[in-house]
Amino acid sequence: MIKVIMGLKGSGKTKKLIDAIHDAVAEAHGDVVCIEYGKKLTYDVTYKVRLVDSKEYGIKSPEMLKGFLSGLHAGNFDITHVFIDNLYKTIGNAAAEDFVAWCAKFAEDNSMEITMTVSEDPDEAPEGIKKYI
Repeated sequence: MIKVIMGLKGSGKTKKLIDAIHDAVAEAHGDVVCIEYGKKLTYDVTYKVRLVDSKEYGIKSPEMLKGFLSGLHAGNFDITHVFIDNLYKTIGNAAAEDFVAWCAKFAEDNSMEITMTVSEDPDEAPEGIKKYI
């Protein structure tokens, strides 16, 4: 399953993401990973979540993030939830629609949930992303 939390800056996306992370930790029967852009969530989420700063790993493209997610899963089959904060800042918005489609298949194939935030007006989102809002 995949979910996109979308809205303009200041619309409460990060708060929704943090709430979803805490819900996942409370319900999960596996590990929870959050990929953030910069170290902003360190004090907002519980220590039970594996926080990863995409900047530290030089993730700048959809291909790099796909490889990173695949590597995380290959190294830990117990991951049940992955959260990605600031998708456009991490990989840009040019290929985001294709990346979201890849994530949907990856999540389904590996029995995990992926939730991501996107800073954009939901009314202007591409159809491939809108269906996951």
